[in-house]
Amino acid sequence: MSPVLAGLLQLLALIAALALAHLPLGNHLARVYSSGTHRRVERWIYRGVGVDPDAEMRWPAYLRCVLVFSVAGVLFLYLLQRLQGVLPGSLGFASIDPDQAFNTAVSFVTNTNWQSYYGEQAMGHVVQTAGLAVQNFVSAAVGMAVAVALVRGFSRPRALGSARAGGTPLRTGELGNFWADLVRGVVRVLVPLAAVAAVVLVAGGVIQNFSGIHEVGQFFHGHGTGGPQEWNGGAVASQEAVKMLGTNGGGYFNANSAHPFENPTPFTNLFEIFLILLIPFSLPRAFGLMVGSVRQGYAILATMATIWAGFVALMMWTEFTHRGPALEIAGGAMEGKEVRFGIGGSSIFAVSTTLTSTGAVDSFHSSFTGLGGGITMLGMMLGEIAPGGVGSGLYGMLIMAVVAVFIAGLMVGRTPEYLGKKIGGREIKFAACYILITPALVLVLTAAAMALPTPGHSMTNSGAHGFSEVLYAYTSAANNNGSAFAGLDADTQWFNTTLGLAMLLGRFLPMVFVLALAGSLARQIPVPATAGTLRTEKPLFTGLLAGAVLIIAGLTYFPALALGPLAEGLAS
Repeated sequence: MSPVLAGLLQLLALIAALALAHLPLGNHLARVYSSGTHRRVERWIYRGVGVDPDAEMRWPAYLRCVLVFSVAGVLFLYLLQRLQGVLPGSLGFASIDPDQAFNTAVSFVTNTNWQSYYGEQAMGHVVQTAGLAVQNFVSAAVGMAVAVALVRGFSRPRALGSARAGGTPLRTGELGNFWADLVRGVVRVLVPLAAVAAVVLVAGGVIQNFSGIHEVGQFFHGHGTGGPQEWNGGAVASQEAVKMLGTNGGGYFNANSAHPFENPTPFTNLFEIFLILLIPFSLPRAFGLMVGSVRQGYAILATMATIWAGFVALMMWTEFTHRGPALEIAGGAMEGKEVRFGIGGSSIFAVSTTLTSTGAVDSFHSSFTGLGGGITMLGMMLGEIAPGGVGSGLYGMLIMAVVAVFIAGLMVGRTPEYLGKKIGGREIKFAACYILITPALVLVLTAAAMALPTPGHSMTNSGAHGFSEVLYAYTSAANNNGSAFAGLDADTQWFNTTLGLAMLLGRFLPMVFVLALAGSLARQIPVPATAGTLRTEKPLFTGLLAGAVLIIAGLTYFPALALGPLAEGLAS
């Protein structure tokens, strides 16, 4: 079978599996976040935390809960790493240095999972399971909670009764309860799906144990025999399942999903891509059900799917058709890719992981062609909204929908509306601030790293590719992705600190404006649709939305891309 045909068959199988899962999982997500009942285990958690899950919250209270919970997670994970040397199950590994412990704690709490360390040489079983794996669950649940809060801003009835005898509708701004949304996301969505996924991965050959460090044989160097290799086991399948489902991405081993213990076969590779896309592509269905129009959900889904499919096609074309004698013999650009996955599987994985906030890799993005590396960067620069991270992709796309509606309103001279809510100056300011935060972080920090003398010492390559390494790192951190261009030594005080700050600000500042927008929308009384209302469930709006996403990202990042991957690609 030709490599091109193999890639196309994998793509078709993936699309079919996602299509089959879309309705049942989307319906389940809508039921989970619309439910008024609490399960017994959930009530135990609420009692343990000391919260009332039925208390409605306005956006400032919802935001405070998000921040308090996340700060507590950073502190716990930081202390766990700093104390690793005296904890059981450490496998003899020392405690993590302060700057790296800060970077890693921030990374996993922000759903970034950037790793400036070798997992199999630094983290013991306790930190991996009690620290990193737990954050894989709760950081994903936080993203879904914020997305649901924004959906409620559009969907909740504003007339809960008569405020006075005249029957004036009562304006409200409640967005639900953060603790209820968080716990339900973990208990009813992530844990059951991750349990099933872990069993499938174990059946596919992914390891699941708590073994210590042991020798696995000899390795050969040149004409002589070298020393024995040493590997440690771990609860890899369970962590792999939730790292993909929650679009987290942190690997148990440094090679991440290119490691045979994490991703041994073409089947597990395709299954892991399926897990990455499963919840993000199902959330639009839940959105449509919660706002009372499944067609609105299909419009968002169509936009996400169009961009994702376009990027996959472009990546495959770039990697399959790159010219050169060695590449023609190999059937395409195979450098940095696993032979067992091939160009097709690697290309689909690379696009899916960078168009979501996953960060897991089954190949070295730095070894892709110049234009291929640029595609992975552009996927993150779009804001990872096609389909995006768990929760963050949906609220990012809804922010872009607000902008698209506003642009359409300017074209016809009409006050824009989306789902019955007017998009005025207040709402568009929140959306604009959301859009501007991440590019500002990426471009300012990249410029600082290139201008200062010390950060440049971390670059393995010079010229356009070296610049791409730095640009990719800050793009990945600020967009909470976590993947990296191999070749950049990011385990330095400068990069550990600045990338950590980029992750924190890139995760929580946008959430401030998402929740503020949700609160503003929730206070509005919906307006009826008229003949002049833009039909946002139609293909015309899908095209407008996709165009707005591509143009805004293109205009923002094009100069930086021109200095890095575009210059490298055009010169090759």
